[in-house]
Amino acid sequence: MVGRVKTRLAHDIGRVAAAWWYRHQVVGLLRRLRDPRWRLVLAVAPDRAAGASYWPEDIPRVAQGRGDLGARMARLLRRPGQVLVIGSDIPTVDKPHIWRAFRVLGGADTVFGPAEDGGFWLVGAGGPRALPPGLFCDVRWSGPHALSDSIRTLKGASVACADILRDVDTVDDLHAFRHDGTHGA
Repeated sequence: MVGRVKTRLAHDIGRVAAAWWYRHQVVGLLRRLRDPRWRLVLAVAPDRAAGASYWPEDIPRVAQGRGDLGARMARLLRRPGQVLVIGSDIPTVDKPHIWRAFRVLGGADTVFGPAEDGGFWLVGAGGPRALPPGLFCDVRWSGPHALSDSIRTLKGASVACADILRDVDTVDDLHAFRHDGTHGA
């Protein structure tokens, strides 16, 4: 994990510290989001890490596969049924956020959970038929246009929004969360 996760945060606090934060964040996230109303599945990259022993044994894992972030998310969203894909770097996400996103998705083809920085912490789809072939093509990731660019690729699919949350990409994000812990909807 060291050097492969949270690279922008690692630039500020170091690779080992960023990997430590990420690992503890994921453990907390999985603990907070276990719920009988949905099935948790870990989408893991790189693919060979799907078999790693540091993931909880009772949670199914799938390899994200090849491609950029958009290609990997699109592949996950094309799985049958309602699917939510969430980021693993959202310290305040909890069961009510996920439940509200599923409820919003019930009335739309897609749902996004906007992030405060112009990106998004969650994307969901109600089934593969609502997703165009060019989903997430030419998205400017890791910047203020990621959400608007992603919505543009949906080409007519109905879009709804869930709660606005803050993700942790930089040391400033980490400090903001640590100082007040109130970033959320």
